Amino acid sequence: MLRGKAHKFGKNVDTDVIIPARYLNVSDPDELASHCMEDIDPEFKTRMKSGDFIVALENFGCGSSREHAPIAIKQSGVSAVIAKSFARIFFRNAINVGLPLLVAPEAVSEIDDGDELEVDLKGGYINDLTKGKEYAFNSYPDFMVKIISAGGYKSMVKKELSEKV
Repeated sequence: MLRGKAHKFGKNVDTDVIIPARYLNVSDPDELASHCMEDIDPEFKTRMKSGDFIVALENFGCGSSREHAPIAIKQSGVSAVIAKSFARIFFRNAINVGLPLLVAPEAVSEIDDGDELEVDLKGGYINDLTKGKEYAFNSYPDFMVKIISAGGYKSMVKKELSEKV
């Protein structure tokens, strides 16, 4: 069960505002996290608490295919991103780094910035504790749950290889 506050954004949040291009030479996840969303919300880093959620309209993660964007979000402590839709390559990059993305159009339309949310990834629901409303989302196939649970694709492969030795 995941629990935290919603940080709401609009539509077409692209990878250039998730992590500005001037930081693409950075490989340290903590350094990337320190600049996450700074061009769209300079206060994001101070308002964001570990376990919180990003909630956005449609086409979240559009733009370039940089893996830096989901790494910065995950390392910032965001437990999941909830949106009406995601850019396809961002979606796959996020799963590969172990960041859950939830497609939940009805929830996104009704959740407000600052709402307290509870998310059950296995059960497939979002509970807006502030409003007392529950929303469903399609859960992931087992292979994607395995990747997310392991903390990302690389972590999953390392674990599986170590178990075979």
